[in-house]
Order: sequence, then C-alpha cells, then structure tokens
Amino acid sequence: MLGCLLALAPLSDTQVSLRVMTYNIRHGRGMDNQLNLERTAEVIRKLNPDLVGLQEVDEKVQRSGSVDQAGFLGESPRMNPAFGAFMDYQGGRYGMGALSRFPIRRMTSFALPEGNEPRIALIVEVELPTGETLKLVNVHFDWVEDDGFRFAQATKLADELKNAKEPFILLGDFNDEPGSRTLKLFQGIAKEVPKPASNRFTFSSTKPEKEIDFIYCAPADRWEVASCQVIDETMASDHRPAFAELTLRPK
Repeated sequence: MLGCLLALAPLSDTQVSLRVMTYNIRHGRGMDNQLNLERTAEVIRKLNPDLVGLQEVDEKVQRSGSVDQAGFLGESPRMNPAFGAFMDYQGGRYGMGALSRFPIRRMTSFALPEGNEPRIALIVEVELPTGETLKLVNVHFDWVEDDGFRFAQATKLADELKNAKEPFILLGDFNDEPGSRTLKLFQGIAKEVPKPASNRFTFSSTKPEKEIDFIYCAPADRWEVASCQVIDETMASDHRPAFAELTLRPK
C-alpha cells in the first residue's frame, strides 16, 4: 500500500539531485599552448555533470578551427548546448556556453555594463524532471585589477536575480576573490557552495593560488550541498573546474 502511495505522489513534491560544474575552458587551448578541445570534452565526460557553465567559448572562430565549441562539447555526453556571445571575433563569435542534461526551454543573453570587453550573463532555463523550471546563470566578469567594471556588472545582475521567481544556480568565473565587494553582492541573495579549505584555488591550473570561480544557489532554504571539489586538471585549461553535488528540495 505504501508503494502505491509513493507512486502516486506528484513529481513536484520530490527532490532533485544535480551534479553541477563551472569551467573556464580558454577556448580549448591548453597549458602546452596546443588547441585540443577533446581534452576539455574528456574532463567533462569524466565528471558526468547534469549542468555545466563554460567560459571563454568560441563559436566558429578562426583561431579555434571554426568549430561550434558548445555544440561539440555537448555531443559526447549527449547534453543540450547553449551559447551566448560577448562579441563577433575572427569570423565567428566569442562568449560563454552551457550544457544541460535537461531540456532547455529558454536562453537569454542578459546584457551587462561593458568593461574592457563586452559582457553578458548567459541565463539558461531548463525543465527539471519534476516539471519545475531552474535557471542556470553563467558569468564571466571583467578581469582587470580595478574592480569598477566588474562591480558594475555584478550589481546589475544581482538586481535582476533578487526578483527571480524560479530557483537558480549562479556560477562562473567571477574574476574576484573571497572578501571582495563583488562576491558580497551574491552572498546576500544566494547560498555560496563552499569548497574544501585545503583545495579551493581555481587559478591557475598549474600554480593554483587564486579562488575566482564560484557556484551559488538560491533560494538558500531549498538547497542542500552534498559536496564540492576543485578538480586537479593541469593541462586542458589555465583554470581548474569546480564541481558540486547539490539537492533541490521540494517547494
């Protein structure tokens, strides 16, 4: 009888476990200065994520062989790709990508204030097995030491996310470190997914000394963090990927 009752429970009343990854892929150019996107794909396949935020992604750009990189990286793990452009570049476009095991229902390139380069936040709305919509928000903020552009970009996005009705995961290359005013903006509206204190640095991959890649989730009371780790990958990119296992509780 109990089994029958459980079978009849609405999907919206069940929790969802998610494997989430953020990775600045340096358009597939590794630390040996060789372009090899297959190495990037292998890093993703080994971790077997459900959702991925990718930064420094090319779409049909000459320097990377005119390949649709988000599409290529989604092929082998059979994930749905999305791409948002910062700017036109070498016959194609340069920007950010995302991969999802779940159907992508909508993609938005949310314009941010320009810095040393144009910037967007890539917002991908996916349909979870429960039928609920989840927003995956991918960022790559300005990189220079003066945080003026970076903070302006973060402020506009934080103001947008404050009004989010759906649960969201915010991740990416924030180009800022713990204690910065940029990160404090998001700590006020979402739960930061903590990395192990002994292994939290994401840049560079060969000499890790900075923590600049992060994962946040909101609303805080609906998320549980099972684990988070920084992957010790030294060749495929100049960043190390951050990988987390999260659970989204029912409403």
